Amino acid sequence: MKTHAIQLSTSLLSTILLSTGLLLGTSAAHAQQIKRTPIPNSNFPVSVAVTVPAVETVYFSGVLPESVTGDTKTQTLSVLHRLEAALANEGLSFGDVVSVRVFLVGDPKLDNKLDFAGLNAAYGQFFGTAAQPAKPARTALQVVALPLPGALVEIDLIAARIKP
Repeated sequence: MKTHAIQLSTSLLSTILLSTGLLLGTSAAHAQQIKRTPIPNSNFPVSVAVTVPAVETVYFSGVLPESVTGDTKTQTLSVLHRLEAALANEGLSFGDVVSVRVFLVGDPKLDNKLDFAGLNAAYGQFFGTAAQPAKPARTALQVVALPLPGALVEIDLIAARIKP
């Protein structure tokens, strides 16, 4: 239990520090755009770092798939479509996303190992494409279980809206 509390406290502290840093750094660059530092010599749809100038940040809670049927790729597509709708509801798109956290449960069909290839096959349809070239920073980790029995993936994200 203490380990979970420490992990939660560390995660919460990281989020607070990130948002505080974003807010404190807002005065310097009203006209700048979000800067995304790519992974050197890679087409992977993830940035090494994302620098956000004066912004309004929007934090999205974790989203689970609509149905627990299918593999990691199928469930990831469901989650990303649900997040796409949530972003649109706030006047945002995947191009405004600066950070993504992915929680994966090991797939029983893969000896309870996470299906990173399935995640990336779906994820790559939304980030780093010709239609939507923005690549957010991303963390993906394996967890023991998610709140919805049978769910293999949960994703939360942070989006940024440049202030005029």
